[in-house]
Amino acid sequence: MKAPSEIAAVLRENLALYETVWRAVSEEGEELRSDTGQVPVRQGRDKKDLLPRLVASLDALASSRAAWQAGGPAARARHPEVGALVRQSQDLLMKIIVMDRENEQMLLRKGMFPARELPSVNRQRPHFVTDLYRRQGAR
Repeated sequence: MKAPSEIAAVLRENLALYETVWRAVSEEGEELRSDTGQVPVRQGRDKKDLLPRLVASLDALASSRAAWQAGGPAARARHPEVGALVRQSQDLLMKIIVMDRENEQMLLRKGMFPARELPSVNRQRPHFVTDLYRRQGAR
């Protein structure tokens, strides 16, 4: 098992990356909200450059969280900052996902999204799979 200090160091490093991604996504949103009519190319490139690092950090977050939970309650009580870092990371990731989704919606509304990159229609229907199972089960 990793030491709590190692877990905290990994989480702080990941949190710094998440803050960088958050800034890129926020800047993209601000650019889209402005009336320049321009596609925010630089932010898109920044996000694509950060994507491999983000995927690796998500794996590290999952393993750090598992290692943290594997430790006993006494160990977690001695190092509450690790739990706080896990929550901060998860909260920031959710904010990134929501903001990026809003940016995609804005791109679609403005007609700035390339046709080959359009999201699936079923992505907009959150209960599509449930309805599909319901229809199949009725037979």
